[in-house]
Amino acid sequence: MIRVLIADDHHVVRRGLLFFLKTQKDFEVVGEAANGKEAVALTAELQPDIVLMDLVMPEMDGIQATKKIKAQFPAVHVLMLTSFSDRDHVVPAIEAGAAGYQLKDIEPDELVETIRKIIAGENILHPDASEQLEEAEKEEENSPHVKHPLTPRERDVLAELTKGKSNREIASSLFVTEKTVKTHISNIFAKLEVQDRTQAALYAVKHNLTEPSGKV
Repeated sequence: MIRVLIADDHHVVRRGLLFFLKTQKDFEVVGEAANGKEAVALTAELQPDIVLMDLVMPEMDGIQATKKIKAQFPAVHVLMLTSFSDRDHVVPAIEAGAAGYQLKDIEPDELVETIRKIIAGENILHPDASEQLEEAEKEEENSPHVKHPLTPRERDVLAELTKGKSNREIASSLFVTEKTVKTHISNIFAKLEVQDRTQAALYAVKHNLTEPSGKV
């Protein structure tokens, strides 16, 4: 079962999502939150697999709630479900750790498929959100590059990580143990000040670190 937490300040939206998701045999809605603060608290209590997160909510918005959830519970996925597709919302949401970004006019069947893909490890963006993210990345490319603190081997691991490879696959590609890969990834997260693989991959794209270091 895919355990879902719904976070939205509109009761009608929560009810609609609950009604539809309950028709899916592999979904279980474990809770509802009316604001970001409740979403963080319920995530800690219920340990869902994924949080459907609204962006604009009282007490704590979806971006701040996502940051707190990913910091405390990195295994919990967050899918932004919102009415906003502008860069000022898209980029901070992805940087906060959201694994997906969809608009509320999404078709129900597409929403279900999006959730399943995110649970399977994919990052899913609405085309409008993807376009905004690409434009932001292009602007970043034209700005002076930030000097990164990674060793050549850590950069190699990061490059493999951005391809969506698992720790086992990275270990096989670099001829190291899986334990060594885990250590490198932990160091990468700490040095780049990111919380998960999605944020690390985003950093790599922004700073042209998607290719191996070229050093043994």
